[in-house]
Amino acid sequence: MVFAAIDIGSNAIRLLFCRVYKVDGKPHFSKEELIRMPIRLGEDVFLYGKISEEKCNRLITSLKGFSELIKAYGVQSYRAVATSAMRDAANGQALMDKVKIETGLSIEIIDGKLEAALVFSNHIEELLNPKYAYLYIDVGGGSTELTLYFNNKVIAAKSFNIGTVRMLLDKVEKEEWEEMKIWLKRNTVGVHPLNAIGSGGNINKIFKMSGKKETKHLSYDKLKGLYDMLNSYTYQERIERLGLKPDRADVIVPAAKIFLTVMKTADIERVYVPQIGLSDGLVHEMYEKYASKK
Repeated sequence: MVFAAIDIGSNAIRLLFCRVYKVDGKPHFSKEELIRMPIRLGEDVFLYGKISEEKCNRLITSLKGFSELIKAYGVQSYRAVATSAMRDAANGQALMDKVKIETGLSIEIIDGKLEAALVFSNHIEELLNPKYAYLYIDVGGGSTELTLYFNNKVIAAKSFNIGTVRMLLDKVEKEEWEEMKIWLKRNTVGVHPLNAIGSGGNINKIFKMSGKKETKHLSYDKLKGLYDMLNSYTYQERIERLGLKPDRADVIVPAAKIFLTVMKTADIERVYVPQIGLSDGLVHEMYEKYASKK
C-alpha cells in the first residue's frame, strides 16, 4: 500500500509517496517518489510577519498539483502539515482555509513539540546501539527540533526558532542561541556516550558530499571540514562548481553551523545520517494507525 505525506516547510514544500509492505512480518518502508518545490515561505514571514500574495498563489498552485497526484496514485491515506513559517505567519490559518477550499487538502499547522515527535516517530533508534544515548537534531528553514533519547525513551525535547532561512535573513535572536545551549548543557550532563542523529535536507546533502558509503555517520571533524569547504565558496560557486540547487546553495552553510554548534555544546563526536525526515515520520504514523485498526 502507498501513503502520501506533505511537509510545508519554511524553505520548501515536499510531497512524499512511500510504499509499505511486510518483510518477515515487519513493515518495510520504500520511498517511491519525492517532489520538492522551493517556495521559501519563511522569506516573507521572518521579514514581514505574513505570507505575500505572490507566494500564497505559488503555494496554492503547487498544492493543486500535489492533490491531483495523490488522487492519481490512489493512496491508502495522506497527511499534510505546515511548520515554522506557517506557525509564525499572521495569515497562516486563513491561507490554510483557502487551500482547503481550492485544493481539497486538509493541512494542519503543527507546533514545534509535535513536529519533533513526528520526526522522531521514524524509530531510527531501533537500528542503533541501545547502550548509547542519542540526540535527534532536525534542522529546518525556520526551526531546529532537538529530541534526547536515552534508556529506550524520550527524556527531553524542545523546538528552537533557529533555522537556516532565519539565519540568512539575520532573524535569529542571540538569546535563542543561548537558550538552546543552556538547554543542551542542562539535559545532556552525565548522558554519555552521546551520539547525534541528523535529519533534514541539508545534512542529507552534506553526507552525500562526504562520499562516505561504508558508514552512516559523520564525525565532528569531518563535518567541520565540509563546513569550512562550503564556506570558502561563494554562493554562485556552490551552484556552478559543487552542483548545488540555488535554494540549497545558500542554506547549506547555516545548516552545517547549527549542527556543529549543537554537537560542540553537547560534546557529541559523531552524527548519524539515516536520510529521513518529517515526511517519513508522517508515513510511519499513518501506517501505525492503519495497522492498529487492522
